[in-house]
Amino acid sequence: MTSNPAPSPLPLDLPLSGRRVVVVGAGSNTGRALARAASAAGAGLVLAGPDPRKLEWTAGELTGPAEVVPVDLADEDSIAALAAATGRFDHLVSTAAMPANGPLAELELADVHRAFAAKVYGPLLLAKHLAPQAATDSPDGASFTFFSGVAAWRPAPARTVMATTNGALAFLVQALAVEIAPVRVNAVSPGIVDTGAWDRMGADKSAFLRSVADRNPARRTGTTEDLVRAVTFAMTSPFVTGTVLHVDGGGRLA
Repeated sequence: MTSNPAPSPLPLDLPLSGRRVVVVGAGSNTGRALARAASAAGAGLVLAGPDPRKLEWTAGELTGPAEVVPVDLADEDSIAALAAATGRFDHLVSTAAMPANGPLAELELADVHRAFAAKVYGPLLLAKHLAPQAATDSPDGASFTFFSGVAAWRPAPARTVMATTNGALAFLVQALAVEIAPVRVNAVSPGIVDTGAWDRMGADKSAFLRSVADRNPARRTGTTEDLVRAVTFAMTSPFVTGTVLHVDGGGRLA
C-alpha cells in the first residue's frame, strides 16, 4: 500500500473575503489549518481556545487580521465573554475535543464531563450565546460547524465515551439547525486523519496508517486538508444544514 499522495494547495477561491470567522480550537493542528485557509481567503479571524500561547502562535501564521480570545467550553461565563468579544460574525467552527478513553471500569466522571463539555455542552452554549450575533443577511448566510467523529458509527472497546459524545453531537446539529434557523448548523465527522495526533506512536505510526488505508474503501488515510475542504464546504454552501459530512474514506463502512 502506498502512502498518501502529497496534498494539493489549499483552495483560496473561497467566498470568505470580508467575512468574520470564529475558530474554536485554533491552537490545534486542524484549527490552525482552518484559520490559515480562511485568512488566506480574506476572512478576519477570531481565534479561540483554552491556551492563549497556542492561539498567538496561530495568529502569527496568518496573512490577515486576527483576534485572540481564550475560552473554556466547560464554563458558560467564558463562552458568554467570547460572544461579547466576537460581536457580529459570519461563521463559527469548533474542532474542540477532550477524549475520555479507557476501559469502562476505569472511567473517571470528571473526564466524562470534560468530554461532554467539548462535544455537547460547549457547542450547545456556543449556539446559545453566539447565534443571535450571526450575520444571517450575508450572501451565504451564517453557519456553525462542529466536529463529530467516526467512533459514533464504529464504537469500540474503551471508546464508549468518545462514541457517545460524537453521536450526541451528530443529533445536536440537527436540533440546532431547526432551533436557530436560518443559521445553518453542520458537523464534520473525521475518520483516521494524519493531523499529527498519531505521531505519539513513533515508528509504529506508518504501519498503523497503512493498515487503516488498506481497509478503507478510499484506500488512503485522511489529511488535514481533507478536513479543511469539508469545513469550508459546510461554511460556504447556503443550502446545507443539519448534516454530518463524513470525512473518513468510508471507514465507518469497512
